[in-house]
Amino acid sequence: MKLLVAALDSELVAFDVDPEGFERLVTGIGKLNATYALTRRLDAGGIDEIVVVGTAGSLDPEIRGVHEISAAIQHDVIDLDGVAGQHISLPARVETGGGTTAIATGDHFVDGAEAVAVIRALGATLVDMETYAYIWVAQRFGIPITVLKAVSDNAQDDAMTDWDAAVAGCSVVLRDEVRSRWGV
Repeated sequence: MKLLVAALDSELVAFDVDPEGFERLVTGIGKLNATYALTRRLDAGGIDEIVVVGTAGSLDPEIRGVHEISAAIQHDVIDLDGVAGQHISLPARVETGGGTTAIATGDHFVDGAEAVAVIRALGATLVDMETYAYIWVAQRFGIPITVLKAVSDNAQDDAMTDWDAAVAGCSVVLRDEVRSRWGV
């Protein structure tokens, strides 16, 4: 069984309620909610693959569309030496084994030029609030994970307004991508 994961119901609005061969999981927003919900579900067993879909802010206005995530970093942590993006006990980077795009995860909605500049310097091109946690948990369980993110906004001024308007359209393009890859 594959697990179709999203942070919010609105990111799954275009998907069938029960896609064949998939079980749905909505985790809630942020790293803690993502970690808790995914860990609880995987601990129950029966999942052999995780497919995450959701929205992401772009750190470059030229980047659009759907992207498969290769790696995630945490943009909202600092180690004991004051190095941004480095956690004191977690890996700085977690990888999916596929994809080509790095994403920065943090527990706040990024919507300003100053924050974008700091995050860009960490080596990511997209930003969200859950992907690092999803990948980290999948690795703990040894379950393959694919993360597909649709760009919903430019992570700049008015990003939240842009996200509200874009989430349904992002769900449609993510559904189409899942259909083309998994036939559901």
